Amino acid sequence: MHSSRRTIVLLLAARAWAQTPPDPSQVDKVFAAFDKPGSPGCALSVIRDGKIVYKRGYGMADLDHDLPITPASVFHVASISKQFTAASIVLLAEDGKLSLDDSVRKHLPEVPDFGTPVTIRHLLNHTSGMRDQWAFLGLAGWRQNLDLITDGDVMGFVTRQKALNFPPGQMYMYSNTGFTVLAQIVQRVSGKTLREFTTERIFKPLGMTSTHFRDDHAEIVKNMAYGYNQQGNGPFRLSIPNFDTVGATSLLTTVEDLAKWDENFYQDFARRGITAKMLTRGVLNNGEKIDYALGLQHGQYRGLPIVEHGGADAGYRANLLRFPEQHFSVACECNVAQANPSLLSRHVADLYLAAKLQPVKDA
Repeated sequence: MHSSRRTIVLLLAARAWAQTPPDPSQVDKVFAAFDKPGSPGCALSVIRDGKIVYKRGYGMADLDHDLPITPASVFHVASISKQFTAASIVLLAEDGKLSLDDSVRKHLPEVPDFGTPVTIRHLLNHTSGMRDQWAFLGLAGWRQNLDLITDGDVMGFVTRQKALNFPPGQMYMYSNTGFTVLAQIVQRVSGKTLREFTTERIFKPLGMTSTHFRDDHAEIVKNMAYGYNQQGNGPFRLSIPNFDTVGATSLLTTVEDLAKWDENFYQDFARRGITAKMLTRGVLNNGEKIDYALGLQHGQYRGLPIVEHGGADAGYRANLLRFPEQHFSVACECNVAQANPSLLSRHVADLYLAAKLQPVKDA
């Protein structure tokens, strides 16, 4: 970038953040319901211009041993996993190992021929028509979070499907199955499991030392926050996924590590064109653009463009919310099913971006 132009950009950025940051106590009020002994809760990081400007833990990571949540606590973040699976596919495309418009059967010939090609891009955009894995596992009698569910179980159902929900590209329908299949493509093409590939190509380079895809439900994970659920005013009970399946889910990470991932979209990924590819919206057969891109969802919040993805499995809830034009993000990870990190993240953004956000419309 030309030096004078860079100076203007930096001045504009500084002016954008002339607003006084909120008092930390105002941020803490957002999480007041969890900020007490005897309750599970949430971890938070607020990220501005690539730096964590506020981070805290609220509530307990382990109720058995009264261990508090901290920003270094490790959470299962469910469907936030999908953007990492998508990034792996884009990296393999960059390596020349595959194309996003390849038929899935080119790499996984055991997937049935449905009479019309299902492409990798269809899987990434949730436009494949593949039936959702949790739905068909439930119909088959699997007890989610109680019975162990493996990649082999999911792929067994995939290979026995007789038809799709709709012709590929006809509509958007969220399908976890597509991202489990994408993880299998990563393994088939790279010769490495998704855990190995992402650790080598994403997590280690970014210094995300507390992040990995958990493909072994029995492994010991240090600093783990355990998931909980509560029925009414009853006691909290453990609620933990029992998965050996990755791609659609099973990423373990911290709010500190998610800050490193988030900034990469402005840095290395941006320079290499990966950010633009991951933010490319899906297009239906009729030419209509959808809000879902590659493991990421476009949207608007109070007049500002956002990019985000949430996650929910068992007692875990998580959200990574980005305001790209403001270079501002909020990462929120919770270990209680009753938490709503999407809403909590927006409340935090309300405090930091008050001068930029449009007024809340009356109901």
